[in-house]
Amino acid sequence: MTSVLFLCTGNAARSVMAGMALRACRPDLDVATAGTLTIDGLPISWRTRAALNAVGLSCPRHASRQAHAVDLDRSDLVIGLAPEHVSWVRREHPSAAVRTATLVRLVDSLGAPPAPLADRLASLQLATVSLEPHEEVADPGGGDVEEFIASARRIVRLVDELAPRL
Repeated sequence: MTSVLFLCTGNAARSVMAGMALRACRPDLDVATAGTLTIDGLPISWRTRAALNAVGLSCPRHASRQAHAVDLDRSDLVIGLAPEHVSWVRREHPSAAVRTATLVRLVDSLGAPPAPLADRLASLQLATVSLEPHEEVADPGGGDVEEFIASARRIVRLVDELAPRL
């Protein structure tokens, strides 16, 4: 089973939304979420819950958790919601950099099967590709519920585009 890890900063909004979206359309994948700068054990906020409801996704029982080397080592694909998450992997866990990219970059660049996922990722040279500001899915944290809903809508659109290629 292909293992996918979504990363955001606090593991309380963007990565949770992306994880739920991918689980909904690809239950055959092993999907996990984590953060790069997390306080472990925090639940999702009411705004994240409202955003998930607004896009028709179930609201999980969730507790934030920090990404660790074991999470990155076991993942076939690590997806950051912003360039800073990819930079964190490159800096803190360089062995995972070859299979780490932003969600936006993967939607823009990842080819479709039948080639194995590992081969398609290798062709993208992810460990050295320049990260671009347009690859960020804006963090709604600190914003109002409408910003969370807008973020969830964008994430769902991106995940829906990427899912058939995994």
